[in-house]
Amino acid sequence: MMRVTRSRRPEIGADGQVIRAHSSRAATALIFAALVMFVYIGGSVGTQLVAQYFGKGATTDQAMVSALLLNIALILLIWRRTSVLSDEVDVYRQAEVRAQHLAITDPLTNLFNRRAIKEKTNELTMRASRRGKSVAFMMIDLDGFKKINDLYGHDSGDQLLREAADRMRDTVPPSSVLARLGGDEFGICMVFEPEFPETVDRVAEDLIEVLSRPITIGDTDHSITASLGISRPELDCDGIDMLIRRADIALYAAKKNGRNGFCWFENGMEVELRTRNSLESDIRAAIPNDEFVPYFEQQIDLQTGELAGFEMLARWVSPMRGLIPPDEFIPVAEETGMIGDLSLSIIRKAMLEAKNWDPKLTLSVNISPVQLKDPWLAQKIVKLLVETGFPANRLEVEITESSLFKNLGLAQSIVGSLKNQGIQIALDDFGTGYSSLAHLRALPFDRIKIDRSFVSTMLENPESAAIVNAITGLGSSLSVPITAEGIEDQSLIEKLRELGCTKGQGWFYGQPMSVENVRKLLDDRNLLIRRKSSNLGDRSGNSGSEAMPNIGKKAAG
Repeated sequence: MMRVTRSRRPEIGADGQVIRAHSSRAATALIFAALVMFVYIGGSVGTQLVAQYFGKGATTDQAMVSALLLNIALILLIWRRTSVLSDEVDVYRQAEVRAQHLAITDPLTNLFNRRAIKEKTNELTMRASRRGKSVAFMMIDLDGFKKINDLYGHDSGDQLLREAADRMRDTVPPSSVLARLGGDEFGICMVFEPEFPETVDRVAEDLIEVLSRPITIGDTDHSITASLGISRPELDCDGIDMLIRRADIALYAAKKNGRNGFCWFENGMEVELRTRNSLESDIRAAIPNDEFVPYFEQQIDLQTGELAGFEMLARWVSPMRGLIPPDEFIPVAEETGMIGDLSLSIIRKAMLEAKNWDPKLTLSVNISPVQLKDPWLAQKIVKLLVETGFPANRLEVEITESSLFKNLGLAQSIVGSLKNQGIQIALDDFGTGYSSLAHLRALPFDRIKIDRSFVSTMLENPESAAIVNAITGLGSSLSVPITAEGIEDQSLIEKLRELGCTKGQGWFYGQPMSVENVRKLLDDRNLLIRRKSSNLGDRSGNSGSEAMPNIGKKAAG
């Protein structure tokens, strides 16, 4: 069972309270003493006045009258001071209540803050435990909030957060504890019957539904989604900190599964997160250690069968993990923002290597969708060309269609800058995304690449064949050459050639190769500049009339 700690309420302003208590007691003592004196002196003076009035006594003692008047003044002074002190105490108490409220409340949403969530969750857990109930902790992240905050400003972002908080407050059970943990992240602790965890599922589904409704700010409707991670006390859940941490781990899993959904914590998630964090640390160290290297996949001219160039692929040669394919480290690098430095370092190595190839061979490089958010991407690529001396007209930059949809305006600016330098632009994986003709019309692509999932199945799957036919027909009508990925046998080559595809690549031509293997391949085919220069010198010394061989003759072998 989860251990619940009983926390003491914080004592705010204890020293001030003690001082004011002492002052109050001193004032009370002075008033009492003044009243006693007033009774004593007033009695004496009063007796003298009565006797004098009836002519039975001497003249009133003026010293006693003066003492009485001073006593009355003292009483009034003490009463006034006590009244002022009482007002000060009231003001102080109000300030103390306000300070306590501000200390545990988020001023923007009026929910509890991160500081208070642990204590409030602890209190709710104790109350639930006494009634034989359990609690579930939800960690909520608003998907798409950062984009709205960046595009429309912080005022719009604040309004969106307030509206989201109100919707959450109206959706969860009244006894629940809600907190804004920071940014667009919220925490909710709710009570439920341990035998019916589906109650929590329904609340999670309701939260996702209400948060996905458009939020109107000014004249604009904004849409966001929510990802939720949920945890509940288990036998090995040691305290509130672990309960919240597990909800955070489950939230990461919900995001990984595509966002706009929820996940319950499972023990395997923690192991997976540790593995992922270890991988992130290793990637961070591997970039400056030059452990990421280019591999190259052959691109073949389908009409002549000659080698036309290579597509650069990323590989990680780790001294601890061995050779790691990109699908294991690229997603982590994209999530953590390391993809820019990683990608540019590999492209630099590829350019330095490709500079020694035959000038007819091109180099294709992939750009991550995350990199397309960088307005300085074009300048960074041009800088690499200058530093390595690689010709711009031999470089082809591949952009996936799905990345264009996220920010078409910025993509247009980047593509335009690259095109101005003579760099070729290819639309990669066409057919898997939105397949929008607007993208082809908005951006001056030099090539369209058909995704391997359609090419490899086009002979068996009529739908794949129809898609390949449509894309090749589109390319022909727009005078944009087509490259087919995923060629795995000879029969595909014949069909693609009939459809008018100009280039092809795939395992039929060989698997991606290291730098050393590419050098050997090109050296054997006389496609390295050093080898060619040496041969030309030999031939000029032997026979000036000897014809030059066709350097691409064996490219398709």
